[in-house]
Amino acid sequence: MIKDYFIVSFNNLRSRRLRSWLTMLGIFIGIAAVVSLIGLGQGLRVAIMSQFGFLGTDTLSVQASGGFAGPPGSSVVDPLSDDLADKISRINGVEVAFNRYITSGTLEFNDRQGIGLAGSYPDGDNRKVFEKILNLKSEQGRLLKDGDGKKAVLGNSFTEEGNFGRGIKTGDRILLNDVEFNVVGILEKKGSFLLDSFVLVNEDVMIDNLDVDREEVNVIAIKVKDPKLIPQIKENIEKLLRKERGVDKGEENFVVQSPQAILEQLDSTLFAVQLFIYIIAGVSLAVGGIGIMNTMFTSVLERRKEIGIMKSIGARNSAIFQLFFMESGLLGAVGGVIGIILGMTMAHGAAFLGQIALGSDLIRAEISIFLILGALMFSFILGTFFGVLPAYQASKLQPVESLRSVT
Repeated sequence: MIKDYFIVSFNNLRSRRLRSWLTMLGIFIGIAAVVSLIGLGQGLRVAIMSQFGFLGTDTLSVQASGGFAGPPGSSVVDPLSDDLADKISRINGVEVAFNRYITSGTLEFNDRQGIGLAGSYPDGDNRKVFEKILNLKSEQGRLLKDGDGKKAVLGNSFTEEGNFGRGIKTGDRILLNDVEFNVVGILEKKGSFLLDSFVLVNEDVMIDNLDVDREEVNVIAIKVKDPKLIPQIKENIEKLLRKERGVDKGEENFVVQSPQAILEQLDSTLFAVQLFIYIIAGVSLAVGGIGIMNTMFTSVLERRKEIGIMKSIGARNSAIFQLFFMESGLLGAVGGVIGIILGMTMAHGAAFLGQIALGSDLIRAEISIFLILGALMFSFILGTFFGVLPAYQASKLQPVESLRSVT
């Protein structure tokens, strides 16, 4: 019986192609907007999460605030001093704290130049902690060791053919701010431009050769003993830094944060953007639903003779209701299918163009099967919801009145 209703409904819609397409317009525009923008938003969220996802839940970072450009903690009025790490390491619950230096400059290879971002590799016991925090593993060659001179380990993105004509591999030599370094290792890909695009060199070598001031620290990396104590440890660190830097609460010129806090802030921002998108798409879907209702009311008026004949030969009210109900649901479902296809095309197309324009894979589309099924189900429910009143009106028509009204 359902199959028969479906066939009759499909034929009725096909016999009025132009009206059906115009009715579905609002539906598939709304669904396309939902699918494409949610797909891009989710892709951006996944990309941003991957930038920090390799960091553990037991880490904190400290950097001076107020910088305008350049590496983290740079271009600030009052940079972090190099003695703060030792003082932070004595706070209860802190396992280790060590300084990190970051600088940017010119990287030259294969007679081509590009921008290089160099980060310090700590010495001694902190080396193993640093490697564990960032989960550093070499894809080619090895990691740095104590005593390595002008040697460097590069992020995985340097292996790609890009600004330097060919990928860099172990054994190659690069110039960083006109200082030659031998590449001894390439890191495994992390999916994070923060690490995949870094040049790592030993701390002392960096300070001695790349014009880095040991007393001006960019970031202090902290590993705690128990992740559950992070809120209390963070508060104690802030108290210490306010005292050391001579500032009052609310006037801090530094930031203490965890990777999870950064992700939560970004996530809430993305959710606010997506909520705005939902509202816009909801208006479009409501307009589409009203269009379905209008079309179905018109269809009831046009097909009163048909309804009268069906009832005169024994069709029940429920059968008439189900027929028109199915027809409105079909309008919504077909509009949903078209909207999903259009939305997926728009999302992947926009991501592709964004990657070309920005030269980064941060812009991507993530469209899950749950999003597709949810959009399809919602479009069908939307069609049936706005088709209830017309279907009910059709089912209540009296056969004699229906036949008389068209004679």
